[in-house]
Amino acid sequence: MKMRIAVVAIAAPLSLGACATIPPQNSASTLATAALINTSGQSVGSVEITQNGTAMLFRANVSGQAAGEHGIHLHTTGKCEAPGFTSAGGHLNPTAHQHGSLNPAGPHVGDLPNIVVGTDGTGMIEGPLTGTAAVVLASVFDTDGTAIVLHAGPDDYKTDPSGNSGGRIACGVLMRFPA
Repeated sequence: MKMRIAVVAIAAPLSLGACATIPPQNSASTLATAALINTSGQSVGSVEITQNGTAMLFRANVSGQAAGEHGIHLHTTGKCEAPGFTSAGGHLNPTAHQHGSLNPAGPHVGDLPNIVVGTDGTGMIEGPLTGTAAVVLASVFDTDGTAIVLHAGPDDYKTDPSGNSGGRIACGVLMRFPA
């Protein structure tokens, strides 16, 4: 009888431990989304900005694009008027840095890595945003909003102010999520 009590005394805590809730590995919350449109007004992709603790992250998916590398950046104004999308303004740069991760005086908040588009016309990229959560949140959700712009060519990561990434071929306005 003493042996059974010992087994129950050991097994009970182990079985209760199995009922403990395991926290999710990815607790990122979506902060903003954007639908990318091309100069003809057609949907060509989507963008999502998330926060995981103090890390600010972005994810972009594109389709119907020329194969190769394309610059993609956050821009100062949440406006996307075709055909040139110049209404989006310049790169988001609240900290007054120069452009590019290879520039000793850079990067600024609007700088993102190039997105690589495959021969099927699709591409996906995800990664961290430059700057603290406080700076990113304040600048993305300011009074005039923020756009994300896809460029025709690759960003060289050093030429101020825009990385020589060519014309603006798609644009989306970041909308706070949930709206």
